[in-house]
Amino acid sequence: MDEACGFSYRSCELCGRACKVNREEGQRGFCKAGTSMHIGRAAAHFWEEPCLSGTKGSGTIFFSSCGLSCVYCQNQMLSRKESGKELGVEELVELFYQLEAEGCHNINFVTPEHYSPGVREAMVLAREKGFSLPFVWNSSGYQSARTLKALEGLVDIYLMDFKYWEGSLAERYSKAKNYPEIAKEALEEVIRQCPELCYRDGLLKKGVILRHLLLPGQVYQGKRILKYSFCRYGNHILYSLLSQYTPFGALDCFPEINRKVFGKEYQRLVDYALSLGIEKAFIQEGESAKESFIPDFCV
Repeated sequence: MDEACGFSYRSCELCGRACKVNREEGQRGFCKAGTSMHIGRAAAHFWEEPCLSGTKGSGTIFFSSCGLSCVYCQNQMLSRKESGKELGVEELVELFYQLEAEGCHNINFVTPEHYSPGVREAMVLAREKGFSLPFVWNSSGYQSARTLKALEGLVDIYLMDFKYWEGSLAERYSKAKNYPEIAKEALEEVIRQCPELCYRDGLLKKGVILRHLLLPGQVYQGKRILKYSFCRYGNHILYSLLSQYTPFGALDCFPEINRKVFGKEYQRLVDYALSLGIEKAFIQEGESAKESFIPDFCV
């Protein structure tokens, strides 16, 4: 893959940190990942957006390590280090077929940014073999737009987080001050690739879903993200407003988010989305902030 596009382990710029370490020679950047893909779980998942989970589940593959360091991360046992099962490209392709045999509607890569070259190679190989399920790129939003270009024509659905509007908040909670700029550029690129929503039998086959997890006391952030995104992209994308924030990990130094989101906070965000004219959105109802929704990471 063309290193000039930043799509290489040799001088790694795959995520927004652009560490430029040579992972091929054993150097490790912020994510601590090498060149071998590691996964913590691969199974049908029924808690994605309904147009992805359908009746038989989304074939989720959770990758270890992460380019962010969110203090409230529910998957810290997986995201903080290179753990889980090591897979080569051909083994990953075999996993696609296993999930397809289980009836999954799609193949859903969860936090794959730092393994992009390997995952891309697996997608190419699978398509050459005639594999036809949609590929879902389920990312944190902290990925270089340049590297996303290398996925064009392979990824069918982008499921992208937009976590923070302000760099100060991104720095405090994820050690990533440049997150807002990176996420905006990434969103622009994925919508360029998938500008319209395409469904078949009630399931999304192509398009972009923009997710925002509301944090306690941060309705303003959510409103700014929604306004920006809707003014630029309107109803050409799906919006997913998440209320499931669960206090997790050591949050003593972050008392302002050491609680669940109040129902009235979430309702304010929903009302704002409706006032903008957003017509295509997923809204959570009832009690969703439970640890039982956190996957058990064992392959």
